[in-house]
Amino acid sequence: MSRIGNKTLVIPAGVEVAINENVVTVKGPKGTLTREIFNGLTVKIENNELTVERAGDTPTERAMHGTASANINNMLVGVTEGFRKTLNLVGVGYRAKEAGKGLEIALGFSHPVLVPEVEGIQFTVEKGNTTIHIDGISKEVVGQVAAEIRANRKPEPYKGKGVKYSDEVVRRKEGKKA
Repeated sequence: MSRIGNKTLVIPAGVEVAINENVVTVKGPKGTLTREIFNGLTVKIENNELTVERAGDTPTERAMHGTASANINNMLVGVTEGFRKTLNLVGVGYRAKEAGKGLEIALGFSHPVLVPEVEGIQFTVEKGNTTIHIDGISKEVVGQVAAEIRANRKPEPYKGKGVKYSDEVVRRKEGKKA
């Protein structure tokens, strides 16, 4: 029994949802998102509310029931409000600057790390060139871009230097004793 899958999703004002077989398209003020859902599921719209129902009771259908509902909910939130991830650069000389629609980040390497522009993603740099905001309508793409930037220099446990999420807590270790 999927609690998330059984929830009805309220379609916000100004958002259009179109269903074509197993493809769900959500169009809102910030843009349009399209996602293909699992074949064993059906999406129904009644009275400005959206429900996801499964045809059978196989383990795969049960697993995909909540996932599809959560993905559609993320699409509804994305086209109305959008998503944001914030990264902090911690370390001497670590800084970022906008290069066109992409980013150029100095992370202590002999070369700058170049992040190319990604469709649907907007980068903003602020607070002394050490805070990067990644904005977009797709939660999946925003999280993936943030993870790829963080993977260039993960925070290390001794001094805490590296690229970290703004809400991430780096567990610090004690250094060597003489």
